[in-house]
Order: sequence, then structure tokens, then C-alpha cells
Amino acid sequence: MTMPIWERPVFFERNRVFRVYLGGKLFGDFLGDAPEDGFYPEEWIASSVHALNADSKDSLEGISIVEGTDRLPFSQLLEEHREACLGQRENLGVLVKFLDSAIRLPMQVHPTRAFSRQYFHSPYGKAESWVILATRPDACIYYGFSRKVSREEFEAAVDRSEQDKSCMTEFVNRVPVKPGDVFFVPAGVIHAIGAGCLLLEAQEPTDFTVQPEHWCGDYHLNDHEMYLGLSREVAGACFDYDRYGQEVLDQGKITPTVLAQNQAATVDRLIGPAQTDCFTVDRLRLSGTELYTLEEGAAVYIAVAGSGSVRCGDFSHDVSKGGYFFLPAAAAGKTVVEGALELVCCKGGR
Repeated sequence: MTMPIWERPVFFERNRVFRVYLGGKLFGDFLGDAPEDGFYPEEWIASSVHALNADSKDSLEGISIVEGTDRLPFSQLLEEHREACLGQRENLGVLVKFLDSAIRLPMQVHPTRAFSRQYFHSPYGKAESWVILATRPDACIYYGFSRKVSREEFEAAVDRSEQDKSCMTEFVNRVPVKPGDVFFVPAGVIHAIGAGCLLLEAQEPTDFTVQPEHWCGDYHLNDHEMYLGLSREVAGACFDYDRYGQEVLDQGKITPTVLAQNQAATVDRLIGPAQTDCFTVDRLRLSGTELYTLEEGAAVYIAVAGSGSVRCGDFSHDVSKGGYFFLPAAAAGKTVVEGALELVCCKGGR
């Protein structure tokens, strides 16, 4: 008898998502796509979150489709088989993406949970983390104010950005990056992904971004894209003006810690309770010398290196660099991985 989808690893159709910025060329090596930049620079991974694109009429935009089905939305699978998929969780609690930008994105910030509850009627804000996977020359991110900035100075720079597209980089830390770097971005911290970063992003499951610069490359942002339907004054309260200088950088760049190590695998904690209770991100480096059992269910697994296969009962599926799957709670402890793979495991927190 064929094993039900909700009792074994769930794989998905590809899920490239439209954004207003150019990117995606680095997906060529990582995902096997055409190595060219376009306006689909993000791949949303095991997503049950709707993308907030202006004028979109696609009710499933951003939501993953389960592989091998008659276009079953992942959100529907979670709703109809919640306990088998999520155990005691009410929802997945995390959104994971591949993202490759060819340009610097606008300076932006994400709301706290308290702000989201008040203004978006959502229990989630948008704390997020980045694992740098590959880079183009001179790749960087922008992270935290470089010095003390008043709200008045910041608002003046927002106005100037209409004519001067680079003025808001003047008071934000520019941080060169390389593959393997890990960053945590708390709600409230100003940031922007610079040109040339392919990264794995794990975040709270929303698409809430306040980006008060007037331009995203050559695209002129409208007020809704800048402020999510809020007034400029209210949206500006998302920014934490007390997070600046070397201290914010020291808190944001994360050194992984080893959770477990044996002949089969080394497990590193990339993001966890030391940074946030919103989600966890672990890295599993499998030796390939023996089968490895996946114990964490209600979790998203992403292969960032190597190749192998995943098995659960009579179900088997190849997986290699760029591949990903959701492991239902019902399949935890029953699913094994064969092969020398590096997997990242993302799981929702409280």
C-alpha cells in the first residue's frame, strides 16, 4: 500500500516567486536553472505563506505545490492533516527561501510581533536569518546603523533618496560576506541584502517589509510597497534607532556551535534560543558512511551540498544540492538519509 503523503517526506514543485528586483543568476549552479537574472529571484521553500505582490490576483502566489499531486497546495495539506504534519504545533511557524539579488535591495526593516498584532492582525513579525551560500564579486550586506542616527535625520534621508539612490547607505554598516557566513536579523534592525548574495533565509512566516527608500534599482516603489498601507509615521516606528555601531554587528554575525558529533554526522546550531525563540536553524553534515535518521519532524530540510537519498518505509526520493523537503511529525524517527549530504534543518519556534 502506498504511504500517505502526510506520513513520509514531502517534496515540492519548484516555486520561483516574483519580486521587483533583478536576481537569480546564481541559481544556475545551485538549482540547475538558467544562469540569468530576472524578476523571479527567490525560491520559496515548503511555503504555506502568500506573497504580498502588488496587483497580484494569484491566491496561491508564494505557496508551494506538493510534488506528484493534482496541484495540492502545501497550506491545504497542513490544514487537512495538521496533527500528522505538525504534531502539537498549530502551524509551521517558519518560512524558508533561497534568494539571489543582483542589486542592492532597499534599506528596510521588519516589524516585531507586537507591531504586527496591532497593525497587521498577525501573531508573527519577521525576524529572519541568513546563511550565505554563494557570492558574486564584492558581495556584501548592509546591517544596522553605523552610528547614532536620529529619526529626523533618517526621515530626511528618505526624502533625499528620491533623487539620490545611494544616500541611505551612508549611515548603515557595509559588511563583506563569503559563503558560510551566518547572520541573524532581529525585527527592528535596519538592513539590506547587497548585490551578489545567494543566501538561504529562514524567517517568521510573513511577507511584512517596510522599505522607505524610493527606489529598488530602477524600479520606483509606490507608497504601499514602501509602507505596507500604513502611514509613513506609523511605519517608521518599526525602526530601532538604538541599534548601531560595532555592537549591533557583533550581535548579528553568528558563530555556529556544535550540538552533536559522531561517525555519522556533525550537527551544528546556526540559529537558536541564544538569538531568538521564533525559529531554529541547524546544519547536519552527514559523513555518508552509514544511514542517518532524521529525528526532527514538522521541519523543512534543505540540501546545500552533496547528494543522496531519503527513505521512509516504501517511499524513496533522491536529493542533492538545491533540493528540499518537509518532514511531517508523523515521519520523524522513521526517515533515514543515505549519502554524504549537508542539510540545513529549519523549524518554527514559539
